[in-house]
Amino acid sequence: MTIASETIKSRALLSDELKAHIRGKAKPIGSLGRLEELAVQIGLIAGSTKPELGAAKIMVFAGDHGITAEGVTAYPSVVSREIAKFVLAGTAGVNVLARAAGVSVELVDAGLLEPLPPHEALLERRVAPGTKNARREPAMSAEECTAALDAGRILDARLGQEKVGVVGYGEIGIGNTSAASLIAHALTALDLRMLVGPGAGAPALGLDHKYNVLRDTFDRAAIRPSTEAGRTFEILRQFGGFEIVMMAGAMTAAAQASRVIVVDGFISTAGAIAAEALYPGTLDNCVFAHCSAEPGHAALLHHLRVKPLLELEMRLGEGTGAALAIPIIRAAELMLREMADLPGEHPV
Repeated sequence: MTIASETIKSRALLSDELKAHIRGKAKPIGSLGRLEELAVQIGLIAGSTKPELGAAKIMVFAGDHGITAEGVTAYPSVVSREIAKFVLAGTAGVNVLARAAGVSVELVDAGLLEPLPPHEALLERRVAPGTKNARREPAMSAEECTAALDAGRILDARLGQEKVGVVGYGEIGIGNTSAASLIAHALTALDLRMLVGPGAGAPALGLDHKYNVLRDTFDRAAIRPSTEAGRTFEILRQFGGFEIVMMAGAMTAAAQASRVIVVDGFISTAGAIAAEALYPGTLDNCVFAHCSAEPGHAALLHHLRVKPLLELEMRLGEGTGAALAIPIIRAAELMLREMADLPGEHPV
């Protein structure tokens, strides 16, 4: 038996144990609905019927995008840095919702146009001052793409030292719905038109203009098939933002470290799809927090055949949906570990 087949067998056995464990709780069978499905997933990630996930944290990756020069956004790139400053001040949307959930927030400067002042909640990992205009040339060099992926993986190692077992991923970056649409289109073959939405706000020239710019960008890149990992790397290099690429690298490392990955909205989901292509199995660790009102997000979730925990018509990004989902994940963890068991045997 190969290592892969042994892993599949052990996961199947653990899945059966988890389901029996949940059936044996002091409640009618199935009465906690999707919380029970979530508990099975958490148990599989942790490798235990009584998981102890440790601390939770939200990582917000920030970066700027050269493609904003093509009029694909309603706001200028300088807004990215202003929102990042609110995160550091503790007053951004993600901070407020994270406080409600009892979760800490860190900001990663992956590639803003201008650096931020030092702050205890800031992780300075700037690869470059924003990406290039992907309509005209690759968004980043091969060296920059590698640096962003590596930085994400190294960032995840810090979480292990801090005993963080649940990590939510958010982002800030004017123009990053354009990058995410291109990455998702290239990796899933979903219709680009279906993935193009208003992002932070519809551009002055309209969504048709945004679509046409992104179609031109995709055609310019002329991605050639190669190995799956090599093709994914080229897609990220051609279209990605530093925040998306760094996030994808962090997700691959989080999966390898058996952390629960809480995916926020459209951009984070595109990052998770890229992470899966780079490191197959990453999606097994992903809990999808909510369905964003950004139209392309529902299409991606349907493509992945996953059900988000929440649907609140939110589209702020920043990790706000992840913040709201983490207490539900914690509830599933505690149900497995602390809820009373009924007496007697509960066969698989």
